[in-house]
Amino acid sequence: MGKRNWRQLWQTFWRIWTIDRPAALGDWLWLVLVVELAALLDRLTLRKLIALIPVVIVIGAYLHRIPLPPELMLVGDMLAYIDIFSMVFLIGLFTRVATVMAVVRQAVELAQGLARRVPMALRRFDTRHRRAKDSARRRRLTGARTDDDEPAVVAGLAWA
Repeated sequence: MGKRNWRQLWQTFWRIWTIDRPAALGDWLWLVLVVELAALLDRLTLRKLIALIPVVIVIGAYLHRIPLPPELMLVGDMLAYIDIFSMVFLIGLFTRVATVMAVVRQAVELAQGLARRVPMALRRFDTRHRRAKDSARRRRLTGARTDDDEPAVVAGLAWA
């Protein structure tokens, strides 16, 4: 192998390890540390942040070799189990609402049933009074006029 080939091989090696590999590593670092971190922060919610608090407390306690008070562990457990507690609470609330709605529905059905039965019961007792059958009333309804303001005249005689 000649000196020229050796020098060319060394230049290629130097270019790959000083320019190409760091550039590829830089692109990968940019992707991981900037792009993916920004996407993670966009998806971060308060619930996820609260779920991370106990993890940070435990890691901090193990890193610094400090004793962890039990109260802090209980706070961490409460924060970790807040989702379970909220689901149990919501299920209990929905159960109560469903029970109240069932009772209201039954009360409405009972009231509707009573409202349907009351007119039939009243008809059975015949509490209504029938109207009198008189011919004057029928004539008035059919269009015959009666004028109560004018004096009655019968065969030329006036009634006072």
